[in-house]
Amino acid sequence: MQLYPKAGTAVVIGGTGGIGAAMIEALAQSGAFTEVISFSRNSEPAIDLLDEQSIVHAANSMKTRQTDLRLVFDATGVLHGNGFGPEKSLGAISAEHMTHAFAVNAVGPALLMKHFLPLLPRHGRSVFATLSAKVGSIGDNALGGWYSYRASKAALNQLVHTAAIELARQKPEAICVALHPGTVDTGLSSDFVKSGLTVRQPGEAAAQLTDVLDRLTPAQTGGFYDYQGNSLPW
Repeated sequence: MQLYPKAGTAVVIGGTGGIGAAMIEALAQSGAFTEVISFSRNSEPAIDLLDEQSIVHAANSMKTRQTDLRLVFDATGVLHGNGFGPEKSLGAISAEHMTHAFAVNAVGPALLMKHFLPLLPRHGRSVFATLSAKVGSIGDNALGGWYSYRASKAALNQLVHTAAIELARQKPEAICVALHPGTVDTGLSSDFVKSGLTVRQPGEAAAQLTDVLDRLTPAQTGGFYDYQGNSLPW
């Protein structure tokens, strides 16, 4: 079955990260797209989620392509770094860290949707998917902690759901979703992998995420799904 119309383009944002790089390889090997384009802070043009003009420039570069944009996969995100880590208590909250987490995990993807969703074709199947996290689920939160990461991913889920409603009014065959990739052996999760926790390699995660993308229908737009395609609670 031809899931996407022929001669389409796929874009991966955050293509130098573990999951992003694996997604580029998986999408290229799938044969579903004429070309697979990677954007990152080191690409040309570059995308920096903290700089909206860089997103505008990258989106505008897609307008010169001869093929329709059929898939945008956002593999960006931040959990720790620059001396900050997931908070174990309220007392560990830092306004600086929380602001940065929201800027990268929520505001950045919102700006990607602002500038890339209008580029999706009016007719035929197209998908925008962004990496969220199960810990961003309010309904699933039984452990607490990780305030900034949880809250920023919960915000991302709401942004995706809201954008999908608007997108469906003009492009009813388009799909906009948040995906939980599970625990993957990347720099983001390496410091927090617990003994006994199932950790998958980026290539395996990319294959599973690609399969989920292939099985999504327009009726599922605006949803939050794990790497097996199961719907997750908000």
